[in-house]
Amino acid sequence: MHIPDAFIPIGQAAVYWVAALVFIALSLRWAKREMSEDKVPLVAVLAAGIFAIQAMNIPIPWGTSGHMAGAALAAIVLGSPFAGIFILTLVLIVQGVFFGDGGITVMGANILNMGVVGGFVGYYTYHGLNRLIRNPYASAFAAGWAALFLAAILTAIELALAGTFPLVLGLASMGLYHAVIGLVEGGITVAALYLISAARPDILKDTAGVTA
Repeated sequence: MHIPDAFIPIGQAAVYWVAALVFIALSLRWAKREMSEDKVPLVAVLAAGIFAIQAMNIPIPWGTSGHMAGAALAAIVLGSPFAGIFILTLVLIVQGVFFGDGGITVMGANILNMGVVGGFVGYYTYHGLNRLIRNPYASAFAAGWAALFLAAILTAIELALAGTFPLVLGLASMGLYHAVIGLVEGGITVAALYLISAARPDILKDTAGVTA
């Protein structure tokens, strides 16, 4: 899902950068307000875990790849979609700058796809669904799946707008691969939420009925 440099024209990439910078600024404001000293280790662990799961790439035809993202988990555990944006931005900067995983000029698009869409879709799917069905684990599974799937769909749309590959083909390939990978992402989101609630329920921002 990491878009490389030159897959999007520089003008289009600049638009994504501007939009991403707005959300990055809001996530920094969240971090300033919410990140107390006791949350720093949790943020570091989540960032390291997300970095690791994103390293497991599955090649997808036409030059991109499929993998898990982790933004939904970060948003649920830390109680804000901006937490997902904050952590995913850190991860994507390290991946892009030091490992060449995702481009620099297109990093704004990657942050929008995985951080912004992942964080907001994951957070609001989890809380909205949990209010309806009163099942935090089923809600977390759906949140993890939806956050990844919709991020992949947006990636396909951006690449189609850039003329990199056709829209229908992109939606089909990115959607199909990430619909399947999303099942794993949903499972990991549930497992991580369960383990955290069992070991340290006090660090969950909003338990929302989560019990181990």
